Amino acid sequence: MLKYRFVFVLLASITLLSSCFSSGEKNNAASESVVIGFYNLENLFDTIDTPEVRDEEFTPKGKKAWDAERYEVKLANMSAIIGALGDTVLNAGPAIIGLCEVENRSVLEDLVNHPNLKAYNYQIVHQDSPDKRGIDVALLYRSNYFKVDNVDALPLYIYDQEDGARVFTRDQLLVSGQLKGEQFHVVVNHWPSRYGGEERSRPSRKAAAQLTRSIVDSLQTLDKDANIIVMGDLNDDPNNVSVKDELRAVVKNDLSGNDLYNPLAEKHQEGVGTLCYRGYWNMFDQIIISQNLLNKTTGLRFRNAYIYDSEQLREQDGKYKGYPLRTYVGNRYMGGYSDHFPVFIVLE
Repeated sequence: MLKYRFVFVLLASITLLSSCFSSGEKNNAASESVVIGFYNLENLFDTIDTPEVRDEEFTPKGKKAWDAERYEVKLANMSAIIGALGDTVLNAGPAIIGLCEVENRSVLEDLVNHPNLKAYNYQIVHQDSPDKRGIDVALLYRSNYFKVDNVDALPLYIYDQEDGARVFTRDQLLVSGQLKGEQFHVVVNHWPSRYGGEERSRPSRKAAAQLTRSIVDSLQTLDKDANIIVMGDLNDDPNNVSVKDELRAVVKNDLSGNDLYNPLAEKHQEGVGTLCYRGYWNMFDQIIISQNLLNKTTGLRFRNAYIYDSEQLREQDGKYKGYPLRTYVGNRYMGGYSDHFPVFIVLE
């Protein structure tokens, strides 16, 4: 993966665009706290069968009988949670939120135009990924908080262990811009799944982590104090090798050099997570930051990280009480939200 480094240094030089703000504007912009979030929407598909991707089950004639009525319920549920994200802290809605498991730009337009979100005037950053299921990552932002300078979708090259063929998966989305007058870089991820088993699929997530780390290294080469936020469904926990060793995202007490700070790793040590499997809580959904956001004396700096796990997002009874309330369990329609809880951080 070292071959990526030179490419990304050149790439990052484009994204580090200068901006001109008066000191008064900067001080005023930094006077308010902002919420930055991430949410795996668990299969936000439209009802149309797109021939080139494997989306047949999410059609009216598919196994899940995915129709317009269910699609509208999904949009209502997802938009309500996005609009409420952070309400336990600021009651302001996220300035920026990364998303994954969205089929295309059309579903994102339906999402941001839903009455639950319309007033926020969210703008969309999205590029189609080569993922065979047709699911992408995306970023929504409120233009009164964030001004986009540059967008790049970085492909991940991984290969089947048996036949050597390329496995097409989600790109990593790098969005650079001005957050309340300061240059920020946000990397939105959805790393390869654990399909086939955690151990067998581990090399793919290590490769994804190396790609993300190369992006971070390039940005920090050009500006050692770059404000960087890495977010996503990493399909690994904070203590797995991909996150801890390859990405070098660690808890505060382990920070050194150019390591990234992973505040949700500390939450996971307390036994909580964003999804549950056979009674064990995983913390696949993470928001990770560059160290300077801990130590700054001016401008936006890190305050805290949170899992948004309100009661409405949880199963209320039965064997899976307390688990995330999903849209489907297998092919059985539940009318819920997602198999993941969203996460967010506050910058102040």
